[in-house]
Amino acid sequence: MIIVSIVDIHGNSAPIDLLKEPLSAADLVLIGGDITHFGGEEKAREVIDKVRWYNPNVLAVTGNCDTKEVDDYLYRENINLHARSFRQNGVCIVGAGGSLPAPSPTPNVYSEEEYEAILETGLEGCDMTVPMILVSHQPPIGTLNDTISSGAHVGSSAVRTFIEQYHPLVCFTGHIHEAPGIDKIAGSKIVNPGPLGTRSYAYLDVTDTVRTLEIRKF
Repeated sequence: MIIVSIVDIHGNSAPIDLLKEPLSAADLVLIGGDITHFGGEEKAREVIDKVRWYNPNVLAVTGNCDTKEVDDYLYRENINLHARSFRQNGVCIVGAGGSLPAPSPTPNVYSEEEYEAILETGLEGCDMTVPMILVSHQPPIGTLNDTISSGAHVGSSAVRTFIEQYHPLVCFTGHIHEAPGIDKIAGSKIVNPGPLGTRSYAYLDVTDTVRTLEIRKF
């Protein structure tokens, strides 16, 4: 299965047209949050519809800059991964949206305890005999992907514990714009492709193992 993952769109759907070839060739598109920049359903629909123009197979989580209205819209479209799982091509995909609280208030935040419950709820529908992929806007703590410009780690311990316990093949994340890259926790790959506006996306070729995982430019 070929997966393209994009994140931190922040309502700027223009780059999606430049990504039309990779989107069209993918089996699945995963959107890792911050679809809008404090926007609601109208802006989220604009972004999702543009992605769907090139590929109808889309799953998403919201980010901390998305409102509840965006979550509700994604649920109505049956593409919201938050606290849910979907099975695609023999892979279970689990999701968690939002982020931990940050110094600047945003509308979609959760505590560590809430993240623990969100992830466990999402796991309930997951077939544990098949490989897993995690989509979490909030990165796990202690990787290059949660390192801000000061050098501090601002990731989630609950997300990291989930990864250490359930060993997803890949965790697609975002949120920390200055921390793109691929890292790992035990056998799990952690990838933040960087905001879509930097013309970056994650490319995954996966079966029961990771065949190719790259951050690509367009």
